Amino acid sequence: MIRPKSLQQRLTIFVLVPVGLLLLIMGFTGFIYARNSLLAQWKEAAILKLQRAAHSVDMRLDRTKNWIGMLDAAGGSQNPDHLYSWIVDQLKKADGVARVNMTWVDKGAEPSGAPDDFRMMNPMRGRMAQMGAMTESQERNRMMMRRLHGAKTAEVTPPRYDSLVKNKTVSLMSLLVDKSGQTIGQFEVVLRFDSLIADVIDSGWWQSNKAFLVDNDGHILAGTVAQERKTLADNNDPVEQKTLNALKAEPFGTIRGPGHPPAEVSGFYRLQEAPWSLVMIAPGEKILAPIVTFRLYYFMGGAVLIVLILLLIRFVTGRTVSSIKDISRAAERIAGGDFGTPLPVKTHDEVGELTRSFNTMMLQLEERIRIKQALDVAMEVQQNLLPLKMPQVPGLDIAGRSIYCDQTGGDFYDFLEMRRQQADHLGIAVGDVSGHGVSAALLMATIRAFIKSKVTQLDSIAESIASVNRLLAQDTRDSGQFATLFYADISPAEKILRWVRAGHDPALFYDPGLDQFSELRGEGIALGIDPDGNYRENVVRKLSSGQILVIGTDGIWETRNHLGEMFGRQRLKNLIRKNAAYPSEDISSSIIDSIKTFQGSARQEDDITLLVIKWVG
Repeated sequence: MIRPKSLQQRLTIFVLVPVGLLLLIMGFTGFIYARNSLLAQWKEAAILKLQRAAHSVDMRLDRTKNWIGMLDAAGGSQNPDHLYSWIVDQLKKADGVARVNMTWVDKGAEPSGAPDDFRMMNPMRGRMAQMGAMTESQERNRMMMRRLHGAKTAEVTPPRYDSLVKNKTVSLMSLLVDKSGQTIGQFEVVLRFDSLIADVIDSGWWQSNKAFLVDNDGHILAGTVAQERKTLADNNDPVEQKTLNALKAEPFGTIRGPGHPPAEVSGFYRLQEAPWSLVMIAPGEKILAPIVTFRLYYFMGGAVLIVLILLLIRFVTGRTVSSIKDISRAAERIAGGDFGTPLPVKTHDEVGELTRSFNTMMLQLEERIRIKQALDVAMEVQQNLLPLKMPQVPGLDIAGRSIYCDQTGGDFYDFLEMRRQQADHLGIAVGDVSGHGVSAALLMATIRAFIKSKVTQLDSIAESIASVNRLLAQDTRDSGQFATLFYADISPAEKILRWVRAGHDPALFYDPGLDQFSELRGEGIALGIDPDGNYRENVVRKLSSGQILVIGTDGIWETRNHLGEMFGRQRLKNLIRKNAAYPSEDISSSIIDSIKTFQGSARQEDDITLLVIKWVG
């Protein structure tokens, strides 16, 4: 199967080739139709020429037959011998008549051969009755002429061709019958054959082509090669053989020989007054010269037209392909970071619209890349704000991480190591700023700075968080942003956990000895909403080894899979219980891996922050 690799190949295979084939098919179909029309016209013209030539022969024979038919009128007249003599005189004067014979059936004469001896006489002898005494023979002739009273002619026999005489002749004969229906004589008109077909011989096609006058059996009566030929198709010519077969079955028609154009073509037409047919055979190139010339010019013109159409399509598609290649090369440059200058718009069609859209996209993409670069810098800055490593505090095993759904996020966590009232303390802050992106990241950095400054200045963590809330509320009162916070203060030496909850989800405290979970709740609204908000410090004492504190953001339990199901806090508790014997890092990794597995192909919609603190001392 052909698989084009470029647009140019596709246009060639799916446009140029089909259009070329379609034009060739249409051109060939048009040529066949035109050729058939021209052939039909040639057939009509050929038949018409043969018909005119045959009509000339028929008219000469028909005139002679009409004179013979006038004998019927002579038989009914008062002086038939005079009328007969006049008819004979007129026939002798007619063009092409060789002689006129009248033969009587004389039963009273001395037989010289057969019982009924046909004796020839000159009808003009009837006039000898006006001259003196008549001989016995003259008396007999006079008696025969009297028998013409009431005589009639029978049907004229078909022309009989005689090729044995020096000058070939054609005879037309008719029997004479008396009133009783008995044959009394025979009337014969002998025509010169060359005079009969004179118009045919003088015709242009007879002189320039191979032509014949043949009888129904194919015997050649006359022709351009009659001296050497006796019978049509005696030279095994397939065209002549087909013509002979056709003229026996049809009164007229045309025959085409093999080849394109055929080597020979023929036409034939049967005479009406004689059992003969005119046959014309000519070279195909000569007869079909208009068709051959038409074919030459048609294919030359068609080829030129097809080439012009294909070149026009190639030119149009070539410009389109060139413009698309320019866009493709520009896209490759952009992929390498080189935006360059906008592409020139050369046309006002769809390609021009595509170029304009590409230029707009290029400008917007360049702007977006600048924004992305800025976001990458912001992400790097934000990542640097997060702890680079976990604090190493005796008696505590700590693990934590944040996973943002965008380049930057609003979740954060931080550790503050300080000494307060002769004891080391570890402050742990986990916050979740509303929204995502750069604004949330900036607000997160601000909150982080406020916490670091206030917690280290005040002994009460409740007062510290209240002070942070008052400062933040001044910055967010017009923006509507806020943040939730869970702040914990741990004294490992005193085994005391203090915390303040500012609108954040409760942390989970798990005691594996009792296999019991506690949710670290407390009063306090989210930061930045009410500058006069109050916060209360909560305490857990007598911490023991193995106990686990898990602080996270709602992105953990609100993670959804492709079915829309939430991860939930119960799954989180089960994971904590299942991995309680392992270090904090293992517990954290197990939770994060389970979240990703549960999420599957679904998109992460919120930031995830998780801190696991385990007492080991």
